[in-house]
Amino acid sequence: MPITPRNIVRHELIGLEVKIKHSTDPTLNGRSGRVVDESYNMLYIETKEGKEIKVPKKNCVFVFKLPSGVKVEVEGKLLVGRPEDRIKKKFKKW
Repeated sequence: MPITPRNIVRHELIGLEVKIKHSTDPTLNGRSGRVVDESYNMLYIETKEGKEIKVPKKNCVFVFKLPSGVKVEVEGKLLVGRPEDRIKKKFKKW
């Protein structure tokens, strides 16, 4: 099943380009890169400089670039949880 704006919260995020639009930590605002790993509360993003940063999902608003080129804004609160459990979760907006 291809990744779309409607199913992104239920889909695998590893490999997607991401930008942090807003964060409660001002040092993370505007950071971008590629998602290389994901845990219950964190996204691990490899920056353009080759550094890996840990970003808490709950405190951020992310903009993901899908393989089709479409950009999708997602609140990190929706992403909290193990990736395999998000598939089963019910979301109001999505």
